[in-house]
Amino acid sequence: MKYCSEQGCRQLISKGRYCDKHRRKKRNVGASNKPFYSTDAWKALKADCYQRDKGRCTRCNQFVFGKKAQHHHIIPINDRPDLKLDPDNVTTLCPTCHMIVEHETNPKPKHNFKWR
Repeated sequence: MKYCSEQGCRQLISKGRYCDKHRRKKRNVGASNKPFYSTDAWKALKADCYQRDKGRCTRCNQFVFGKKAQHHHIIPINDRPDLKLDPDNVTTLCPTCHMIVEHETNPKPKHNFKWR
């Protein structure tokens, strides 16, 4: 038996680093949509959008080779599931721009610490 690794916690545990109260939670981002991305309809839509955008990132206009091309839903699937196979809602992006666009549309809450 040992103590939980969380600072100040005196809970005894038999295995692992943390007690049930302080155990880190797994975050499954986009896990509910994961099966959709392996469907034939999605693969066909990706190919059509890649040809429509002529293999170029629509944000920086850089040519993106086949598997490096990423496709972004302008309106997220969670907000409008009916638009997930709409070609006007999908755009081709390079990995760098895709990361930037995702953070612009889904900003993480910033912590505003109030110091005395």
